[in-house]
Parts: sequence; C-alpha cells; structure tokens
Amino acid sequence: MTVKKKLTNLLLAGLLSLSLATADAAEIVDINLEDSVQRAFANNRTIKQAAANRESAFWSLSQARRQSNPTVSWSLSGSYQGGRAYRDNNYDYAWSNSASMSMPLYTGKRLEEAREVARLGLNLADLNLENTLQSIRMQATSYYYDILHTRNMIEVEQGSVRTLQEHLDNVNAQFRVGTVAKSDVLYSQVRLANAQQSLISAQNNYDNAVARLNNFIGLPTDTILRPQEQLAYSKYDLTLESCTAYALENHPDCAIADYQLRQAQANRRALKSGYRPSVNAVASKNFSGKEPFRDNLSESWTAGVSMSWNIFDGGITSSEIKEADASLASTEEAAAAVRETIQLNVQMAFLDLRAAEKNISTTAIAVERAQEDYKIAQVRYAAGVDTNLAVMDAEEKLTEARTNYYYALYSYNTAKAELDYAMGIPVSIDVTRYVAAEHEGKSADQAREEAAITEEGAIVPVAETPAPVVKMSGLDDAMPLNTELVESE
Repeated sequence: MTVKKKLTNLLLAGLLSLSLATADAAEIVDINLEDSVQRAFANNRTIKQAAANRESAFWSLSQARRQSNPTVSWSLSGSYQGGRAYRDNNYDYAWSNSASMSMPLYTGKRLEEAREVARLGLNLADLNLENTLQSIRMQATSYYYDILHTRNMIEVEQGSVRTLQEHLDNVNAQFRVGTVAKSDVLYSQVRLANAQQSLISAQNNYDNAVARLNNFIGLPTDTILRPQEQLAYSKYDLTLESCTAYALENHPDCAIADYQLRQAQANRRALKSGYRPSVNAVASKNFSGKEPFRDNLSESWTAGVSMSWNIFDGGITSSEIKEADASLASTEEAAAAVRETIQLNVQMAFLDLRAAEKNISTTAIAVERAQEDYKIAQVRYAAGVDTNLAVMDAEEKLTEARTNYYYALYSYNTAKAELDYAMGIPVSIDVTRYVAAEHEGKSADQAREEAAITEEGAIVPVAETPAPVVKMSGLDDAMPLNTELVESE
C-alpha cells in the first residue's frame, strides 16, 4: 500500500493516529439539542451572573424600604483629669451617655420614589434573567448546529476523497496499459491531495465546534461529544405579521424598555422633593455624671419634630430636574428604538428562514443531478470519449452541490433559532403574564410564580458560589484535543 493510500485511509477514518492514541483520555458524552440547552442553563456563567444581579436588586429594594424606618444611635464619652484642674473642680473624671432616635415623617416623596425605582429594578432583574436564558438557549442551539454542520462537511469531504481515490486508481490502471496520458495521473493526484487538505480543514472545524460547545455548556473543552441528531427540515407555518406581533408583545426587551422608562420617570419625581420640606420625628436622652461626687449627676430628654427646607439651593434642584428631563427623553427614544430593532430582527430572521427553505429543495435537486452527471462523466472517460478534466469538473460540482445542500439545512435551522430568539419565545417565565401581575401590585416573587411556565421558573433565583474553572482532563499541552471519530456512512 502506498503512502498516499495509507494517508487517505486515515483521513477517511476521521482522525490521525495521534488523535486515536489519546481518545481514551477524554470523557465521551452522548448529547442532543435538549441536553446542550439544559447543560448551558445549569452551567453557563452568564446565567449565574444574571441570577446574582437579581439577588443584588432584591437587597437594593430591601435597603430602599428600610430608609423609612427609625434610626437609633447611642454614644458614650468619658474624660479623666488631674493636677490643677482636679484641685479646682474636685473630681477625677466625667462621663456622659446619650441616645437618640430619628424617623422621617415626610420627605417630599423622595423615599417613596426611591422605593419605586428599586422595586422596578427588581422587576428589571427578573426580565433580564429571562432575556439571558433566551439568549443562552439560542447560542447553545447555534453551537450545537455548528457541530452537526461541520460533521456533515466531514462527510462531504470524505466522500470527495473516496471518489477521487477511486478515480485515481482507475486512471493509474488505464495509464499502465497506455490508454491515458501521464498528465491525467498527475492532475488526479493533485485533486486528491487538495481534497485531503479540505478534509483536514473540515476535521479541524469540527474540533473547534466541539470545543466551543463544551466551553459554553460547562464541560472540559477536550470532551468527546457524540451528537445524536442530524440537521433536518420541518416546515414553519407562521407569517411575518404574526411573528412580529408576538415579538412586540412578548419579547423581554420590550418590557425591559418600559420598566427603564418608568424608572426614569420615578427618578424625575424624586428630584422634585428638593422643592419640598423634609420633616423628621426626633427624640434623645442624655445621662452624665462626675466622680468622686456621685450626687453630681444629670439626666435630660427631648422629643419633638424637626423640619428643614431648602428655600434656595442655588438652582441645583432645577438643574437636576432638567437633566432628568433630558435623560427621560433619551430613555423614551431608546424604548422606541428597541421596538424598531425587534421588528427588524424578526423580519431578517424570517426572511433568512424562507430563503434557506427555498434553497433546501433547490440544492437537493442539484445534488441528484450532480451525482448523475458525475456517473456519466466517469462512463464517458472510461470509454475514451471524454477527458479527465470533465470528470474532475463533475466531481467538483458534486462536492459543491452537497456542500450547498448541507449549508441550506444548517441555515434553515439556525435561522429558526434566531427567529425564536427575536420573537422572545419564553424559557422560564411568560413576560406578558409577569408584567400583568406586577401591574396588579404583586411582588416580584409573586409575579414570577404566576408567570412561570416551568417549575424552575417559579423558584426565586439566588446567587451561587462561583464554580471552579473547568479544565481539560489532564492531557499534556503538546497533545491534541480529542474529538469524536466521525465514521463515513
């Protein structure tokens, strides 16, 4: 067996011998699309960050609520003296205790609006978490489809290498009996070498796709994934109008923009408290004495109300309100831009979906015709009525047709995932129900429970201890990553 044939056989097996020698060192995981998404939900750090932000928003609301509670303070002081001061005053040391309490009675709506801002912030954190989950689902789906697509490309290149090897064997046999020229042999060898390089590139693309998905779903990057599915076509019957209407009503970004606008309005109302007085209830008690004369003791207490009012603050409050007006206008423009962007994203994904759908049927026919054309070219070449160049050209068009077909399937499935994300298809909570529950005055936890579409969605997310960095399975740095052996069909 020649060196080229040995290399071809190794490539057709999908991996070089060095990869085979290390395949046992990595874990092998059977995986499908649902597994990929669920692993991403469980392990992806972006989701954990969003959950931690949600808990931070909860405690910010707790802090805002406590601003209306009374505050109590206590202080103790003491002093010691000697020398001439002692002779003049006849005591060694003095001490004093004091306690005070203060509670806001009226702040011009400043505290009330601060609570509103914090409450809306917690709602925003819930919606941001749902938005993050939807984004992670879309990315995990896309990465999984990358694996399926690159695996298909390996199959295409394997078929090309196999076909060109068989043709080269035929050309060599005819050359030995003197029926073809040496140039046919050389040209066939060059085309085979180019196909072998393309197969190596396809295998590398597959390796990178596996490593990328492993990293995204929290597995060591050298884990061998064995996808259990193939890219397939399933008809999508919705119209562009229905998809757009659904997105504008259900996408978390729309609700997030509305809550940000309400926050900006609450901030502006809070600034108006600068024009109003502030009233506090206050009380204090003092107890002091001097030693050694224990009868030299004093005690006092006070209780009442204090009021302060900035009659003129140099125009600071007026400037702050004008700044808030500009910020509010900016937020309104941003909210409108969000809706326009959502409509654009839905339209682009929908059009990509329809274009890919048309390409699937077109490229499927092209594959059938290219296969037939290649068979005809082979027969004509064997009969001596056509050239080697015609066979090579027919093989190239067959490889191109198969590549286009698999790419159309890949584009259709990824466009479907992008359309789901653009529409805001829910993961854990129904955004519309959540917003309705919040408008009814229910807390964020209650709104989550009412809007939950899964058992996990009703659970209040909390921050977790950061997981350790995922590392490879202990291979030497010089060793290649392990990937699945992609067997040709």
